[in-house]
Amino acid sequence: MEKSFSESYKAAGVDITAGYKAVELMKAHIARTMTSGVVSDIGGFGGLFELDITGMSRPVLVSGTDGVGTKLKIAFLMDRHDTVGIDCVAMCVNDIICCGAKPLFFLDYIACGKNIPEKIASIVSGVAEGCVQAGCALIGGETAEMPGFYPVDEYDLAGYSTGVVDRSKIIDNSTMVPGDIIIGLPSSGVHSNGFSLVRKVLDVENTDIKRPLEALGGKSIGQTLLTPTKIYVKPMLSLFEKVTVKGVSHITGGGFYENIPRSIPHGLGAKIDKKSVPVLPVFDLIKSEGKVCERDMFNTFNMGIGMSVVVSKEDADTALNTLRESGEGALIIGEITASEDGVTII
Repeated sequence: MEKSFSESYKAAGVDITAGYKAVELMKAHIARTMTSGVVSDIGGFGGLFELDITGMSRPVLVSGTDGVGTKLKIAFLMDRHDTVGIDCVAMCVNDIICCGAKPLFFLDYIACGKNIPEKIASIVSGVAEGCVQAGCALIGGETAEMPGFYPVDEYDLAGYSTGVVDRSKIIDNSTMVPGDIIIGLPSSGVHSNGFSLVRKVLDVENTDIKRPLEALGGKSIGQTLLTPTKIYVKPMLSLFEKVTVKGVSHITGGGFYENIPRSIPHGLGAKIDKKSVPVLPVFDLIKSEGKVCERDMFNTFNMGIGMSVVVSKEDADTALNTLRESGEGALIIGEITASEDGVTII
């Protein structure tokens, strides 16, 4: 590695030695995520993972990929980079868990205008923290220095995860019937969706987003918006062991109106009691500052519910207790209906 240096490449804006330093700095963070299935070290051409299918008759791999989106602009403005990695992991593993699968491993991709090793390591520290929260291993990634494509102080972040579930335990919504209960798992904030609207409404580029606001409990707009996406993997895996879950929705872009119907079979709908939704102060601020109508709010943001779960009425109490024992403030937010109108919020 010490002999790998190109003066010409550095003159073009790419310092490969900075990449080596970044890898060294991130190794301690990556080590936190190691699980028994990992059989490779960082630095190879591929991440190797040994699949343990003990107790599974027909293992099915489930994959998810996503990025952080324009929430990264808030990280740039705040010059804080150790939380967006959690968002990146969350956006992938929260999708995977909707199928009933346990995430196994994760890989990240960072593209930047200039490789500043300390900044890259800070980003990866967040990715590692997300993997720890999800119980999966960070087995590889890529950092691409792309001068002229990205500004020197900006970057993009995306990721990919794979999980596994026994085919017989894949979430099956065919048993869903009217009267089934919809349970909501509270969100931690805006999560990682709708930030193009958020940034416009709150005019973040021309506002002091580091100033504490009473409307946000003394936190600044920047602090509030950078709150990492909650990872629901471990509470949901506990729930799968206790009750039959008929449907799970990760409430991301498109809010309630687009995401909840994705877990409901044709011919059924969902009725949501908006009084039961613990709307967070940040959403009240967005609504008032942007004069955004209520329907658009519920059609863009999670509004305080990051994941919805459908169970039978008979299993509702067990489900609520299981989720609460896992640290989730789970609550009933609605029920399945015979309507084909999708989601109705009353």
